[in-house]
Amino acid sequence: MQKLLIANRGEIAVRIMRAARELGLRTVAVYSTADREAPHTQLADEAFHLGPSEPAQSYLDASRLLEAARACGADALHPGYGFLSENSAFAAMCEQAGLIFVGPSAAAIRDMGSKIVSKQIAAQAGVPVIPSFQAPDAATLAREARQAAERLGYPVLVKAAAGGGGKGMRIVGHASELPAALEAGAREAQQAFGDATLMLETYIDSPRHVEVQVLGDRFGNRVHLFERECSIQRRHQKIIEEAPSPAVDDDLRQRMTDAALRLADAVDYTSAGTVEFLLAPDGAFYFLEMNTRLQVEHAITEQVSGVDLVHQQLRIAGGEPLTFTQAQLTQRGHAIECRLYAENPANGFLPATGRVRVLREPHGPGRRIDSGLALHQEITPYYDPILAKLITHGATREEARLRMRALLRDYVVLGLTTNREFLLDVIESEAFAAGDTSTAFIERHFAAWQPAAVPADVLALAALGDLLQRENGTTTPAAGFADAGQSVSNPWMRHDGWRLGALR
Repeated sequence: MQKLLIANRGEIAVRIMRAARELGLRTVAVYSTADREAPHTQLADEAFHLGPSEPAQSYLDASRLLEAARACGADALHPGYGFLSENSAFAAMCEQAGLIFVGPSAAAIRDMGSKIVSKQIAAQAGVPVIPSFQAPDAATLAREARQAAERLGYPVLVKAAAGGGGKGMRIVGHASELPAALEAGAREAQQAFGDATLMLETYIDSPRHVEVQVLGDRFGNRVHLFERECSIQRRHQKIIEEAPSPAVDDDLRQRMTDAALRLADAVDYTSAGTVEFLLAPDGAFYFLEMNTRLQVEHAITEQVSGVDLVHQQLRIAGGEPLTFTQAQLTQRGHAIECRLYAENPANGFLPATGRVRVLREPHGPGRRIDSGLALHQEITPYYDPILAKLITHGATREEARLRMRALLRDYVVLGLTTNREFLLDVIESEAFAAGDTSTAFIERHFAAWQPAAVPADVLALAALGDLLQRENGTTTPAAGFADAGQSVSNPWMRHDGWRLGALR
């Protein structure tokens, strides 16, 4: 392996590039029109334009990605997460094109990508599964869904069989709600995954979401790197994660990690993967799904285990065996991750757009920031709104929490709406400090959340400053390039085409 193409964008592309360069690999970025000047294109050794801003014509276009790899002479491809990272057909296309696919086999991606097939394999491997109903086709599901739901017992969960992230998911509390939930779920699943297949599951109220990180090489060696808790979610998507889980003791950890490894063995898993479980209030745990890729929250496992997961992925893909055993792995301290999103928590977490006008990412001991942000970057509506991941590590959970509180207070990004204030309020809450978390955490504690009002004196001072600038014929230049108060007649401060390379 000499040259790696990263078939992704944003903070994960930057993360993979840095790891690859540490191992002496040349890197190739791909970008859409909207990402022409994004940080990942600047960091790579080479960059290839895929096409228009729409994902279907750029990051989701498998043929264009393979064309980019051929044109740049890449011999390996890392899919990151999202986009085509869990597309078994794409993994097979890479292998057929002679590219090293940095991930598991196409067969493992295919089998674990189906919630129906993966549950069958898990059950055969002795992994606890949630009682469910799967029909061979849509007509059978429509005909038998009502009786199946009554057997399972209400409430039941309607789920897409071929995807995650809450797409196609509906909670049904009564038989009268089932037809509409099936229709809406199928429509959303078709739009999100190109597959409208649904399944029914017993709904577990207020569980914790606990997952186990696994690694496997091509020689049959597999280890786990302990567990993470990802219970704090909005719209079934994670926003705060931590490792280890405050709800998992040594006995439960042993049982969960043993189950995760049994499943990994059952599909001859290679590379990094995550086995996800629901942990019920009574202490029982159930297999949810397996993500056959690097996870967004992989950084907190790296912090507590001391293992660089991207390094391991690249080495495994290059044919190297794992250089450590399970007995050599230990947990060290506690880590917390907050996902910084361009979104408005006060308005249903709807995505936000805008240009980054001010950016301050404060680093320090016990702090890690995985970011794909740059000053003056335009945040568009085309992609997932994640901007950066803020990670802290401490000897104890409380130390990590207090460090995260300080990091969120110090982190500044202006020019667009983000969830920073919301994250800070969650981290400061008594419930989070006590470790009292579940997938219903936000609905229980922050359903009516609104940002704190800006003090009137701050607004008055801002208005006064703006008025004085206007009266003095001055303007505030782009943040980070000059001090405020320079005359607009100064041609070097005009944001137009007066000179080559003018600021936008």
